[in-house]
Amino acid sequence: MKKVISILLLCLSVLSLTAQDKSIQDSLFFIKTKGEFLKFEQAHGHYIQTNNVKMHYLTWGKPTGTPIVWAHGTGSDAYELLGFADSLVKQGYFVISIDYYGHGFTPIPDKDVSLYHVADDIKFLLDDLKIKKAVIGGWSRGGSVATAFYDSYPDRVLGIILEDGGSVAWASNDHKESMDSFTVKMTNMFTEYEAFQKLTFESEFKASKQWVEGDAYNQKHIFQILASVKKNAAGKWVFNPGLMELCGVNSVEELLTLTYRPFASDKLFGASSSLLFPKVIYRNLDVPLLILDPVSDKDQFVFEEENAKLQKAHPDLITHKVYKETSHALKYERSDEFLKDVISFLAMVKKLNNK
Repeated sequence: MKKVISILLLCLSVLSLTAQDKSIQDSLFFIKTKGEFLKFEQAHGHYIQTNNVKMHYLTWGKPTGTPIVWAHGTGSDAYELLGFADSLVKQGYFVISIDYYGHGFTPIPDKDVSLYHVADDIKFLLDDLKIKKAVIGGWSRGGSVATAFYDSYPDRVLGIILEDGGSVAWASNDHKESMDSFTVKMTNMFTEYEAFQKLTFESEFKASKQWVEGDAYNQKHIFQILASVKKNAAGKWVFNPGLMELCGVNSVEELLTLTYRPFASDKLFGASSSLLFPKVIYRNLDVPLLILDPVSDKDQFVFEEENAKLQKAHPDLITHKVYKETSHALKYERSDEFLKDVISFLAMVKKLNNK
């Protein structure tokens, strides 16, 4: 019996030491990765005080290259383009990736702001960098930012890249189903949002570990996590604090208001997203436009038919690429194809503008 107890105690001791080793390894990994992140930020990160906010952005390449400005999706940040930027630089492009309000290192302004305010920030940045025209692109809500920029400053655009966002009004499909069905869907979605936002941590290390542990995707994109984890008003570490309030998705009622009564919403940022009407904005399109369109049961924004109609209205200017069996996270699931299609499109834009 004593022998059995001794073996059990030995096993528990080994397990305890293993757990301690794992914790030490995690801590060392975080310290090493945070150091690499800060070094990268020093080389590629910048800030500019616009009329609306102190905006953070990243750059890759030489300013003499053809400029590309990228706007990330909701909950993401400027590091979204990290895995693709070097390949674009090798093709002769100057890559600029911004953080807009409440994401990455760009704070939420005290005043009401909209997608069009982000468009103004981008224009301010281009003026500061002395860039007359640029290719403008974005993913998801970032695509809507790109569309708002073209709507506001068409003479500053060389071409447009829209990755599952910005080419179709967001509520197009929602208005096709019954309010009861949509309400159930929004209730389920809000439950997920709320659970996500309630996660708080005592340290940056613990918060970052939560998002990367056991998650191969987040481990690969850890710089995105490090840029988005920060303290909230209560001093706890969370992921992009205040984002739900900014976007107007802090309750099911707010979600429904944005969809059916956007003019009644007091969340200007969310309302401007709902009110964006690409079909009207692109009625007089005069630059090349690339639509990257994932289609599957996993994609929450199924707009293949609407995108095809927009392409048909401008067959000489719009390229519509459909990615079957692909979710909203298109660039990560089909990274090689994404990069190939983007580089091909950019080469065509460059050729048109060099004529």
